[in-house]
Amino acid sequence: MKEIGLTDAVSLGCGNPTMLADLKPGEIVLDLGSGAGLDVLLSARRVSPGGHAYGLDMTDEMLELANRNRDRARLKNATFLKGSIESIPLPDDSVDVVISNCVINLAEDKGAVIREAYRVLRPGGRLAVADMVELEPLSSELKQRLDSWAGCISGTIPIDEYRAALVTAGFDEPDFEVHATQSLPGVGKVGSAYIRARKR
Repeated sequence: MKEIGLTDAVSLGCGNPTMLADLKPGEIVLDLGSGAGLDVLLSARRVSPGGHAYGLDMTDEMLELANRNRDRARLKNATFLKGSIESIPLPDDSVDVVISNCVINLAEDKGAVIREAYRVLRPGGRLAVADMVELEPLSSELKQRLDSWAGCISGTIPIDEYRAALVTAGFDEPDFEVHATQSLPGVGKVGSAYIRARKR
């Protein structure tokens, strides 16, 4: 965080989508569920000069914090938008890269999020997200617990289901790389995954 001069930027994610995305100068990037804005500000640095980074969040508190962090970082190529990741307030074919850090699993309609990501990406655009996935079936009791939702567990889906949603939306060759796992004795197993896909 010293790189961008922040004190309030924290990441509660499960990976590093900004590195996964292999961002390049001049690209337009969108972070779904941007929170305090750390991944957006890191992305803004990487796509400069000529690029722009957007962050999308639904809470006024996070947007206020993210804008404060952007101002402290003195970045002019970062914009934070209010809205739902299931209905992205950007036009079709408007971004080169969509990133997200452990947020899609929290969405009630993950298929809608993935379809929206596909819609806003330009042809050939990239999806690069870090997310939690279900590796072994979780008990319904566990999934209904509030602390499981907050811990990004209750909303997880199996990799095959996640892949099917990506393919159905139109993405080519989704790739899943599980880089950390957590066994929950008696109730199942989850993992942190890096997920890559490209728009046709």
